[in-house]
Parts: sequence; structure tokens; C-alpha cells
Amino acid sequence: MTDQIKLPVEVRTEFGKGYARRARANGQVPAVIYGHGTDPIHILLPAQEASLALRHSNVLLNLDVEGAPQLVLTKDVQREPIRGFLMHVDLLVVRKGEKVSVDVNVHVEGEIAAGGLLEQELFTVSIEAEATHLPEYVTLNVEGKEVGDVMHASDLILPEGTELQIEGDAVAATVHAPRAETAASADEAAESATSGTAAEAKSAE
Repeated sequence: MTDQIKLPVEVRTEFGKGYARRARANGQVPAVIYGHGTDPIHILLPAQEASLALRHSNVLLNLDVEGAPQLVLTKDVQREPIRGFLMHVDLLVVRKGEKVSVDVNVHVEGEIAAGGLLEQELFTVSIEAEATHLPEYVTLNVEGKEVGDVMHASDLILPEGTELQIEGDAVAATVHAPRAETAASADEAAESATSGTAAEAKSAE
């Protein structure tokens, strides 16, 4: 489950590109907190700590806003396109017990039967869970699956209290025969069809 990461912040009253550049040069990242009908709060995050925290998906931040704790989830992150440093962060206020919708990774575990090739279709899925108990990922167990087997979103293993936000019949993964075998089968079928046509032509003569 998602851990809470505590960060000190500074409320800002100045705005504009020039001020944002100076803040970043000073090791801070402009951000805004919004949600639950409250007025947006413009803040500065410590750049290094924020960069480390935002390496985790759906990280829950516990911010100290002038002495008042504020739980937030990352809603949007803007990065410098070449060097990748943080430019701006949008943060959404959440409450303990509140359910939120987020995207999480699909983690595949287990080994399929010999002779098959796993093709994963779902790499992330939308789920709904309590804001302070968001899973880092959901699991798809493929142990022993054979050629021709199809796994769906409904086969995903979800932590307690987590609900899928996509249709359960969405294909999560399939097991195919290796391409070499598939190609050989196709060649055999084509050869058989050609032989059959030739035999029919000979009979017609």
C-alpha cells in the first residue's frame, strides 16, 4: 500500500514565469493544492525531496502547510522535456476514508506452461480505492497457463477494498504459440491447400 511521505512546504504569494524560474534556481518547485471546494493554495515544494517522492506512482504526500497537515495526491506533473527536472506540480486534496480513482501498474507473476508465449495486453488499469490505502500495483497470476488461454481484467488479483474501474471482460493477457510454430503451421496449411488444388486439377484432366 502507498506510504505517506511528509514534506515541508512554503506558501507563495508571488507568481509569474520569472518568479518560478528564481524558485527553481533556489531548489524549489512551484505547485498548487486544490480540491474539496477549497480555494487553491499556491506553494513551493523542496525540489530534491519532491523529485524522490514522485518517483513512486500515486504517492500520498503529507504536507505541512504553515503548521496545518494536508493530505494530497499528485494530479499532474510537468517536467522539463530535456533534463527531466520538475517544473510544476498539481496536487489534489484527499481525506482519510475517501475513495479515489487512479491508474496502477499490472504486475505479472508465475510462469506459463512450456511451449507458450505470453502477450500482455493490460499494463495499467484504473482502480478505485481508499485514498490512504492505494495499492502500488495489481497482480495477474499466469502460473501454468497454456497456449490458447486468455486472461481478463476480472482475473486480476485486487487488494481488499479495491475495485476495478474497467470492464471485467477486457483482455489482460493471452498465451500464444511461438511465432516459428505459428509460421510453420501457416506454411503447412498453405502447402496442404496447394496440394489439394493440384490434385483436384489433375482429377479434372
